[in-house]
This record gives sequence, C-alpha cells and structure tokens, in this order.
Amino acid sequence: MTLVETFAARGDSVQLARAVRVASVLLLTALTAAAAQISIPLWFTSVPFTFQPMVVLIGGLALGPRLAVASQLLYLAAGIAGAPVFAASAMLPPGMARLLGPTGGYLMAYPVAAWLTGYLGSRGFDRRYSTSVLAMIAGLAVVFTGGVAWLSAQVGAASALVAGFYPFVIADLIKVAAAAGIMPAVWTLVGYRPSINKY
Repeated sequence: MTLVETFAARGDSVQLARAVRVASVLLLTALTAAAAQISIPLWFTSVPFTFQPMVVLIGGLALGPRLAVASQLLYLAAGIAGAPVFAASAMLPPGMARLLGPTGGYLMAYPVAAWLTGYLGSRGFDRRYSTSVLAMIAGLAVVFTGGVAWLSAQVGAASALVAGFYPFVIADLIKVAAAAGIMPAVWTLVGYRPSINKY
C-alpha cells in the first residue's frame, strides 16, 4: 500500500479513511500550486524553472495512482478556472490559454506522471532509495516527453530541446537524487523496514 493508504487504513471508520484521502488530494494540489510560485524565468526560453515536477513525483509516490491523478486534475482545473495556481509569468498567458501555450505540454503531462509514479509507489518502489529514484526518473521522463513534444509542435524538435529539455534535465536529475530519499525516510519513521531481498 501507499503511504496515504497505510494511514487511511489505520482509521477506525470509513469516514475517517475517506477524509484522509480527500485531505491528501487537496494537500498535493495546494503544494503543486505553491511550488509553481517558486519559478525562475530564463532569458532564452519561455519555459521557467520550477519545483512543480518534484512535488508531482513525490506526491505520486505518497498517494498512489488514483489519488495522485485526482490531485493533478484538480490543479489543472483550478488553473483553467482562473485561479492563480500556475507559475507567475509575464511571458505566459493565464488560465486556459496556459495549456495552449509553450508550457502546456508539461502541465498536461502532470496527471500522467503522477499516475506512473503513483503506480510504482503502490508496487513498493517508494520504500528504498534506489527504486524511488527509478520511479521518479520514470515520472520525470513523462513530464519531459509531454513538454518537449508539445513545444516541438510549436517551434520544431531541435528548438524544443534547446528551450525545454537541455537547460533543465541535469538540474532536475539532481533534484530527483535529493528528493528520492524523502519517501524511504518517511517509511522508516512510520516503522517500515525493507527486506534485503525484496528488490
């Protein structure tokens, strides 16, 4: 089970378990929106540097596929409705138009990346550092694939790689290496001890 499902199962009632799941979805949505506000615009590209992908990936591991996808769909819905949840930018359009702009592919890839990392988390990939890294890299690959493919349709493949992949991939892999230890550490705190032969 995922971390959230483990906590939900410890409740004494169905209502409490449901409340834990709903609260986890809302929390991940809020954290994704908050991470968007920590954005660094780069002069040579319309794609800003943000911490959103790491929140999406860690959230996927913690919540599992169904709840993680729900959180990211809620995040996108809030942005489409006009809530200020997308990265602040003078270059990028607000609201629904953001999804049609140069960063739309990254945003639309978030639910898919959340599902993939959530699925791997539900299979126990979040319990050891090495497999947590693999799960997060898989999710990051989805984000980059969606983002660069969408950008390619607008500016061409070569320009899309220069604007939306090369400047970010090393930094994001470093962030994955640092963030991948979070879930195994949390599992250790709640009393999980990985089996030596499990992976």
